[in-house]
Amino acid sequence: MAFLCKGFLRAVAKRGLSSKFVRTPFKSQRSLSSLDPLPNKLLQLPSSLIKSTLDSATRFPQDNPHFSWDSLLACLPSLSSDKARLVLEWKLEKMLKGNERDYDQYLYLMSLCAKIRNASLAMHVFTSMEIHGIKPTASLFNSLIHACLSSKDTITALNLFEIMQSSEDYKPNDETYETFIIGFSSLGNTDAMKSWYSAKKDAGYCATLQTYESLVSGCIKAREFDGADRFYDEIKSTGIMPSETILENLLEGFCRRRRFNQVKEFIKACLEVWQEISVKMAEEVVGLYLEHGKLEEMEELLSTVVESGQAVTLFSQVNSGIIRMYAALNRLDDVEYSVGRMLKQGLSFRCADDVEKVVCCYFREEAYDRLDLFLEHIKRSHKLAKSTYDLLVAGYRRAGLSQRLDTVIKDMELTGVR
Repeated sequence: MAFLCKGFLRAVAKRGLSSKFVRTPFKSQRSLSSLDPLPNKLLQLPSSLIKSTLDSATRFPQDNPHFSWDSLLACLPSLSSDKARLVLEWKLEKMLKGNERDYDQYLYLMSLCAKIRNASLAMHVFTSMEIHGIKPTASLFNSLIHACLSSKDTITALNLFEIMQSSEDYKPNDETYETFIIGFSSLGNTDAMKSWYSAKKDAGYCATLQTYESLVSGCIKAREFDGADRFYDEIKSTGIMPSETILENLLEGFCRRRRFNQVKEFIKACLEVWQEISVKMAEEVVGLYLEHGKLEEMEELLSTVVESGQAVTLFSQVNSGIIRMYAALNRLDDVEYSVGRMLKQGLSFRCADDVEKVVCCYFREEAYDRLDLFLEHIKRSHKLAKSTYDLLVAGYRRAGLSQRLDTVIKDMELTGVR
């Protein structure tokens, strides 16, 4: 593949990066809220009480003033598959009892069935609509196919496609082919994914950004990197603007093939054109450099991040990787310099594991006075975890430093760490 074309990137950058297409979004992305205790209650209840509890919540709204369907949807991923099924069954029953005729409501419910990977429930929604005199459409069939593919029921999905082909009222459309491409991409079946892409073109439909996102990500998941490269070349030839998702997948492909030079040039090209890289991109590169001990490349990446004015989260991410590498090499001076660089930015350690890597370095070097200073400095912005205190206790005990050991134990008591 011709490497990332800067001219092409500049041309599309004027239009901005497209956001990732979400096929079946929740209407609300809120986490479990303290305003609505019902989701938390459902987590604790046995499955046998789910529907009756939901009935009570709607029948006596004064007892659940903050009850909302959206809050229930937000908690679906946290529920067991059986409880999630019962919540959606309850919603379907309410819709049918209320003689709901809005297609979009049923489409949305079927998309939620796909979300919890329950094809049989999606089929139940579909057949219930027919029984109540609501005629199927291509969109309803597409949603049902999506639920089947999400549940890995490819046979039923293909049977539904054949039904659509033989019908007069709900022939396969562009979305139908897209659904199969997305589904097989997610399943890691690149042969089927490519076949449906060919079928889409044969049917007279053009590839979209969403199509290419699925094709590229499917190839990367299956480690078919050459295939991803070819699809990216195709994207460039059509003039379609690559999304952040596509760029992240391409970078992942370079990292998994350990193409260090291409990784570096890719990051620089993205920064030159869009002036930013995503957190996922940074994670990918930092992980690659950590795995292969590329310290100079990591420092160069940090310089690039600083010079391009990236968000402090990216600075923290890269600098944390550098600290871990220096600690593993017992380069204590460089560790302290990197920690100081981080603290000057008003940042702190991202996790207890990073702190503990540094603490171990101090113990290996027997630099106990310097360790005291390190702990004093980071405590202003970082609360030590129990695992960190346990490490300090074990280290001081092993070194026979009873006074420091007593100090750590007292500190644990004062901070309430058990």
